[in-house]
Amino acid sequence: MGLHPQVWRANELLKASLPAIPTGFAALDEQLSGGGWPQGALTEILLSNEGIGELRLLMPALAQLSQQQRWLAWIAPPYIPYAPALAASGVDLSRVLLIHPRANKDGLWAIEQALRSGTCSAVMVWLAANDQRLQRRLQLAAEAGHCACFLFRDERTALRTSYAALRLRLEAVNEGLKVHILKRRGGWAGAPIVLSNL
Repeated sequence: MGLHPQVWRANELLKASLPAIPTGFAALDEQLSGGGWPQGALTEILLSNEGIGELRLLMPALAQLSQQQRWLAWIAPPYIPYAPALAASGVDLSRVLLIHPRANKDGLWAIEQALRSGTCSAVMVWLAANDQRLQRRLQLAAEAGHCACFLFRDERTALRTSYAALRLRLEAVNEGLKVHILKRRGGWAGAPIVLSNL
């Protein structure tokens, strides 16, 4: 006897029902629910240290999103984004908004406002958001504003629970960047993927 067609099976990802932005990497899109970065949701990107390729991983999606005439908000980036590299990747620089909050609470307020406003297509965040209630608020704000939120965190937070729809851990390897899918909507964690064209 077969299963009901609406029953989710662990070996199947939800492809059509979740809005997503293609990552620009076919091997990664195949492993993600909806076929890309979840839109209107929180994505956590866990790193051992900054500058291992995390921004190059986002560049194809950011270039596409910058064409929507909505903002790409960068909140508390550890370094000033290099404009020539963004432009060379196809990002419309007139859509880039840099926010350098003076205090952590100001940054958290800015994140929530940027997500909820509906004027941003993506918000990239480098502030600590360890409080689960805060993460839940950010997830709800991303849904309300139909905005992709990318939260960059230290890989040591991988053992903590999270409201993120997608959690990735990135690892620099000789071949390029190894992407470990720790959590995704509609499926179990996937096998690591090595992206060599970064």
